[in-house]
Amino acid sequence: MNLTGTIDRPYTHDPQKQAPMTSSPSEPSGSATPAVTTMGANESRQNRTREMQLIPEALARAHMSERMREADAERRAVRLVAARRMQRRAERVSMRARRALAMAVMQ
Repeated sequence: MNLTGTIDRPYTHDPQKQAPMTSSPSEPSGSATPAVTTMGANESRQNRTREMQLIPEALARAHMSERMREADAERRAVRLVAARRMQRRAERVSMRARRALAMAVMQ
């Protein structure tokens, strides 16, 4: 008696005894889908689980790097505004000194 199971109700729950997955005959050769690997079901599930657990960490890392870039840009902008303010102040002081010098020379 040859009992076959379905995906939802496998004949056995032992991954080592399950039949390996094969590509469907309707799928063209050389398609974009990866070839079937020979690793066991437990190992593939473990890898998938590990990858799924690392996704939030990768997202958090990308989020933090984006925030660091924004903070650096903000600091540069604040520094530029302060430098322009000091430059304007220095120009006003220079003009005042020139006027004072001109007034002293004319008298």
